[in-house]
Amino acid sequence: MTLALILAAVLAVVAVVFVARPFLLEPAPRSDRLDDLGEADRRRLELVEERDRALAALKELEFDHRTGKVTDADYRTQVGTLRRRAADALKALEPRAEARHERVRSGP
Repeated sequence: MTLALILAAVLAVVAVVFVARPFLLEPAPRSDRLDDLGEADRRRLELVEERDRALAALKELEFDHRTGKVTDADYRTQVGTLRRRAADALKALEPRAEARHERVRSGP
C-alpha cells in the first residue's frame, strides 16, 4: 500500500512538472536589440512614435485649452498642425499606404 502511494505521488509530481514546464521556461527572444530591425520595421517604429507624440501633444493642448492656460487664438493656431501630424502618421501606418509607397518606389 505504501509503495502504491509513493508511486502515485511520484507520478503526480512528474505530471505536474511536465505540464508546468512550458510556463516555467522563459522564451528566448530572437533579439532584444533595436539595431536588428529591418528598414520597414524601423520606419514603422518611427511612424508609431510620431503618431504617439502628436496625439500626446494634442491631448495636452486640449487640456491646457480647457483649463484656460491656452487662449482660443493660440489653440486654433496649434491644433491644425498637430492634427495634420497625427493624421499623416496614421495614414502612413495603414497597410494600404505601405503597399502604395512600395509601388511608387519600384516604379510602374
